[in-house]
Amino acid sequence: MNKDFHYYATYCAAFLAGYDHEESMIIAYSDQFTDVCTAAYLKSVKGPRSAATTQLQTELLDAPTDPVGLQNITRIWASFHFLPYDLKAKPKGLCSKRYLHKYRLICKPNGELVKETVELARGKTLQAAGIAMHVLADTWAHSYFAGTPSLVINNTNYHFYEIMEDGTRRQIEFKHSPSAPDDLDKSIYMNSLYQSNENSIMNLGHGRAGHLPDYSFVKYAYLPAWDDYNEMVKDNPSDYHHAFCQMITALSSLREEGGVFETGVYDTEKTTPYEDRIKEIINTRKADLCDEWRAFGEELSGERIEDFDPDKHKQEYILAEEKKDTFLGSFFLAAMAQKSMVTDRIFKSHNLLAGYSVEYDKRRKGIKDYRKLVEYMTERDEA
Repeated sequence: MNKDFHYYATYCAAFLAGYDHEESMIIAYSDQFTDVCTAAYLKSVKGPRSAATTQLQTELLDAPTDPVGLQNITRIWASFHFLPYDLKAKPKGLCSKRYLHKYRLICKPNGELVKETVELARGKTLQAAGIAMHVLADTWAHSYFAGTPSLVINNTNYHFYEIMEDGTRRQIEFKHSPSAPDDLDKSIYMNSLYQSNENSIMNLGHGRAGHLPDYSFVKYAYLPAWDDYNEMVKDNPSDYHHAFCQMITALSSLREEGGVFETGVYDTEKTTPYEDRIKEIINTRKADLCDEWRAFGEELSGERIEDFDPDKHKQEYILAEEKKDTFLGSFFLAAMAQKSMVTDRIFKSHNLLAGYSVEYDKRRKGIKDYRKLVEYMTERDEA
């Protein structure tokens, strides 16, 4: 998903879930900041490197694809952008263990880890809630792709069609040109360069489909190799609507004392008065819907939604003596907890693609900043 949904639509969902303007801004900022918090950013503020929630293209190009390098990539992308649906899934027929481990990282909504992600944020900061909303929303947009490099799982081929509003099909043309914009009028989308190497970073996530899965208006059909080349139809307008309603459900549950988030539940009651408006925005054929979601959010709250500024909280963190109490400090701790939880679940499924898990009562191989994370989790358990 893009900033229009991760920032402005998340603000709308938070406000409809009962949060006030300031709370909704923190949740929305934290959601969008998940697409900003790179190793380079953390270095610039001298933050914990384990808190990285995404990677710059330059960081990926320099990233090694040996087992350790792949584990670092997978920890980030599977934890925050391509949450695995079923870590016990079995493909049809016989397959190698290597392929099985990648197959089990395929992202879909309403898996067990989505529930754990939301519950991990319960009783914690609004930053934690914002991270959870980013993860939840991406399970809808990034369905059928995996957060680990894999040509077999993530590749595209000539059979890739956009299904237009009248039901007709238009063949999609993918091109590799990092600086060129997508041509929505002609269904020409920029994608990553084809690399036959299974573990090339060009085969990470939906890179081979470019930004196409991040557009709410698009409905497309293609032949994923992992599903024996059976045609898959991805209906983003429907999925993005479900994502929006599910965010309201999740955020509402986090506000309730003793609340529990259940998957497969969508709060359509709170959206009913605005149903036509929401669907109109989602179906608008534009690469950037920030203005549309922003206008809707400001009408809901009567407040101004400020532009997203990735550097807004930098100085507070740099100058603070007690950094964990700052905005970024709270975000970093919540990010490490999410990454640790997902890594732990993948590791305990006997899959080392994301590396070793963290055990809170022992020192093991795992993410760094162990002591900070233990303190954070202890505080959560005592809350």
